[in-house]
Amino acid sequence: METGDDIKKKQRFSQIMNTPESDVMKVELHPISEEEDLGFFACMTIDRPDKLNALNADVMASLKAVCAWMEASDEVRVLVVTGAQPNQPPEGKRAKPHAFVAGADITEFAGAGSEVIRKRFTNNAVEALWNLSKPTIAMVDGFALGGGCEVACSCDIRIASDRSTFGTPEINLGLIPGYGATQRLERLVGYGKAHEMIMTGDMVPAEEAHRIGLVNHVVAPEDLQETVFAMAKRIGSKSSHALRVGKETVRTALDEGLTDGVEIEAIAFAGLFDSEDKEIGVQAFMNRETPVWKHR
Repeated sequence: METGDDIKKKQRFSQIMNTPESDVMKVELHPISEEEDLGFFACMTIDRPDKLNALNADVMASLKAVCAWMEASDEVRVLVVTGAQPNQPPEGKRAKPHAFVAGADITEFAGAGSEVIRKRFTNNAVEALWNLSKPTIAMVDGFALGGGCEVACSCDIRIASDRSTFGTPEINLGLIPGYGATQRLERLVGYGKAHEMIMTGDMVPAEEAHRIGLVNHVVAPEDLQETVFAMAKRIGSKSSHALRVGKETVRTALDEGLTDGVEIEAIAFAGLFDSEDKEIGVQAFMNRETPVWKHR
């Protein structure tokens, strides 16, 4: 006979496995540990390789759905965001280049006025990704341009292959970035470099992106997934409660002055002392044991 815990576990895993996939978005679950039940991390793939994974209305709706699912799925600790690899080209045709996301789908801009665009870009899916309470990692292989650069900037960590390229070329369309790059890019690379990227539309290769702080790590393409997945597992093995509080507190640095931010940090730090995971972590450290988090 099933116990209450068995039923809850089945319900929990049913919710997890009900991933919000679509024709333009794939979601795969990976265990954080092969030895212990530590939950999962999700790898979300934007799947429009013939369009270099460009962001259209369907992709944005799917991205919002994945973010909502992530928030509701307690067992899924970390989200990895990436783009589909190029398809094998027909015989005699040149292969498409690798792309994380090569930008927004410009065909949706033609003839659109300000009212249409304002509705589309207000409370958009990139902001849903930015506001996700769980850790996010952008796994970038290839072009991350325009909206693609902005999706990457909306993640907490960016790891790129050495064949990747970043840029904000909207100026070449008579536009500026619309998914947050005028704000988040400046905070990552500084006032002057952000202006240079936005005003020139020039592309920035991966090594330069790493040098200016846009990218955390650059690796060979064949090492990219292993590197990103290892980091997702390492982060996912921590207390999700502490990770959430830490992410919220670091974010205050973007919105508050230094004095206010430090005060907010002190309040958040003290608040964690009432959590079960704090006591678990301290006792495990003192006893030289591995902590088994309760994530609260």
